[in-house]
Amino acid sequence: MQNTSPQPHPGTAAQPGKYLTFTLGHESYGIPVLKVREIIRLCPITPVANMPADVKGVINLRGKVIPVVDIRAKFRLPIGADHDRICIVVTQIAAPAGGTRLYGVIVDGVEEVANFSAADIEPTPDFGNAIDARFITGMAKSGDAVKSLIDLEKIAACEGPAAVRESHEPGPP
Repeated sequence: MQNTSPQPHPGTAAQPGKYLTFTLGHESYGIPVLKVREIIRLCPITPVANMPADVKGVINLRGKVIPVVDIRAKFRLPIGADHDRICIVVTQIAAPAGGTRLYGVIVDGVEEVANFSAADIEPTPDFGNAIDARFITGMAKSGDAVKSLIDLEKIAACEGPAAVRESHEPGPP
């Protein structure tokens, strides 16, 4: 039987550099700091019909309409308690039609900007079929902790029309 679990491609491995690290529950994650445009307080989000559960809706940020995704829901993590550190990290990612677009992600709290060298970053371990690791580009060692480095472009690519259809289609009986 062929293993169909998505594995990282060589072109998507985490690269050394600066990462914005943030928390989701008790776990730490990182995204390349060059993709971050700003960090804002959680604000009212306008829901949009027929979106997957992790797409919370859109916000109007200085005249620009930006989609907002709850990364915790995307990763199927337990719902956390509301607190004043929850924020939206506004990022700039590649647009499907070329160019770039703004993309907001809800996180439990921002930690720091960390500089990870090549020696700090290891490839994503093989979790087998236990978890879906396609969004993880590598693991960064930071002291005694490990931070999962994620690819927002892959996360955003899963929000397309097929993802919406799949989220509303009944599962197998």
